[in-house]
Amino acid sequence: MLKVAITGNIASGKSVVQEILETSGFAVFDADIAAHELLDDNSAVLETFADFDILENGKISREKLGKIVFNNKNLLEKLNAIIHPLVRAEIEIFFDENSDKNIVFAAVPLLYECGMENMFDRVVLIQTSDSVRLERLIKRSGYSREYALKRLESQMPQDKKAAKADFIINNDGDFGALTRQVSTLVQTLLRLV
Repeated sequence: MLKVAITGNIASGKSVVQEILETSGFAVFDADIAAHELLDDNSAVLETFADFDILENGKISREKLGKIVFNNKNLLEKLNAIIHPLVRAEIEIFFDENSDKNIVFAAVPLLYECGMENMFDRVVLIQTSDSVRLERLIKRSGYSREYALKRLESQMPQDKKAAKADFIINNDGDFGALTRQVSTLVQTLLRLV
């Protein structure tokens, strides 16, 4: 089984690539969804952030928690130290459950930041210009420009990720161009199986 990571910085278009792959019949793990589920009522997170207002309607609010950790690198590292090992374990379960497949994909936005690249045979980076990502993030999430920039700056720069990736898909174009790049990628990966 070929294990392929899909990574890219926030608002680069990983979800769109994931949808294209899923529509093509591939199994795709979504680390963001897993992290969100693992955050729900997480006792370690509740304990670590006990001095902060992170609850809304009795549940951990990702929005409130995000505003705290993206303004404090130390707290972001503490949160990541809790959640990332749990996500890693979920990826291993996904691999086991799909061991009969030729290729599986996992969308892991913070692949390099959390040191998970060694779990995969190949890494695909979805790369999009910073200005396009900033515009998407403000429009999609309703963030202020200042907060959106903090979110962008919290991740490893794209050029550093590009130097480590096996494949790069540029997502500054239209959906058709993106679909063609994903199709070419799949054909290349199938030859590696």
